[in-house]
Amino acid sequence: MGTQTAIASQIFNAKADYVLAFKGNHPTLYGQVKNWFEQHLSQGFKGIIHSYDKRVEKGHHPTEKRQIWCVPISQLQIWHNQDNWVGLKCLVIVVRVPHLWNQTTRG
Repeated sequence: MGTQTAIASQIFNAKADYVLAFKGNHPTLYGQVKNWFEQHLSQGFKGIIHSYDKRVEKGHHPTEKRQIWCVPISQLQIWHNQDNWVGLKCLVIVVRVPHLWNQTTRG
């Protein structure tokens, strides 16, 4: 399933919730949201209502640390085609940091 406004509308009209991920498939929106989060991350979200969580996950793959910020739409300025995203309540950013193992080489 792609990240499309029509899909979001269908889900919302079926009285369900949705979580959609987007990257460069919406370049104007992506750029605006990316810049907004970069600016406010660098300022520690000062004065911005948000929630935060962090996780460290270990499994069959290398350990990963994930930091998650969730910001209500009301905290953001108006952005590209905002009204097309029916039922949108918040935007979330997940920052993933892979664990780097200290390795020494012997020779």
